[in-house]
Amino acid sequence: MLFTADHDEPRRILQKFIAAEINPHVDEWEQAGIFPAHELFKKLGGLGYLGLNKPVEFGGQGLDYSYALMMAEELGAITCGGVPMAIGVQTDMATPALARFGSDELRREFLAPAISGDAVVCLGVSETGAGSDVASIKTTARSDGDDYVINGGKMWTTNGTQADWMCLLANTSDGPVHRNKSLIIVPMKTKGVQIARKLDKLGMHSSDTAQIFFDNVRVPKRNRVGEEGQGFTYQMLQFQEERLWGAAACLKSHEYIIAKTIEYTRERKVFGRSVLDNQVVHFKLAEMQTEVELLRALIYRAAEALIAGEDVTRLATMAKLKAGRLGRELTDACLQYWGGMGFMNETPVSRAYRDARLTSIGGGADEVMLTILCKMMGTLPGTGKAGNA
Repeated sequence: MLFTADHDEPRRILQKFIAAEINPHVDEWEQAGIFPAHELFKKLGGLGYLGLNKPVEFGGQGLDYSYALMMAEELGAITCGGVPMAIGVQTDMATPALARFGSDELRREFLAPAISGDAVVCLGVSETGAGSDVASIKTTARSDGDDYVINGGKMWTTNGTQADWMCLLANTSDGPVHRNKSLIIVPMKTKGVQIARKLDKLGMHSSDTAQIFFDNVRVPKRNRVGEEGQGFTYQMLQFQEERLWGAAACLKSHEYIIAKTIEYTRERKVFGRSVLDNQVVHFKLAEMQTEVELLRALIYRAAEALIAGEDVTRLATMAKLKAGRLGRELTDACLQYWGGMGFMNETPVSRAYRDARLTSIGGGADEVMLTILCKMMGTLPGTGKAGNA
């Protein structure tokens, strides 16, 4: 069983925190286009939620991945997508590789404050010409004595305008693209780091997203995470946690929109009866609820395999793909049943419609997920027989 009675109390505390400290402010943060990350993360860190499965010697709780997944699922109860995503970047996207492969010195300096909430962090992987195709990034970190000198830029960087440091993927040699990259911790106040602009997005309005340039940014080589040239491998491992986290964070959000749509369509009258009384509506909502439960089962199975030390590339990829596809179908159907009100920014379904669209793009587009699965099934042209189908 993935969850036990030991998960009940941390789950209850987190639910209470979301209800008291986050949801009452979401509308304000969405309007402002940003939320106070340092203030919120300090509170979460104080409660221990920024390091549930991180090493205890650096301030973490040392728990297994089931607790991180529990947190991701509960964050889906936040009434927007931007804040949960920002928290997920801190816990499951920018820090797993550092926690797993970083030196003790590096973890004391950068991981510990990320866990306590004293530092806000971001992940620097995507570029304007390299989103899902991570191998094609152009940012370089040239060796110069005991330092790296970084040049290039990163795009769509969540937490980018507020972050204290970035986990940066850069080319540290001219070798093969899967073996020439390294992960490097870059303090954002380092000379030459330029936050070019805060991006204006379709959804996730409360999450600040930045375009960032690096102009001869000098950082010590001791800021490298693990071995030089292993950055692509570390990032791919990190992606599995990121994709599982992103899928799990969709569950309660989807259920919330179904519940709000039932509530609204029960009261909304068309041609003398409630919209909900139409079979096409209540049948569709039942189908969507079933799909959410199927997604939950897939996520839980993947999490159990991850905890057991298995390679979950296949299952995490499937979960990420399904979460994105379901988010698009579910929010589109529900918005339709809200009629004209569904087109209003003031309604929860319109926000969900905008926010959910990112799941099929961020962390690897649907088409990339399908390519990975086809490669594992041996059906991708030129890949031969299945390796792990």
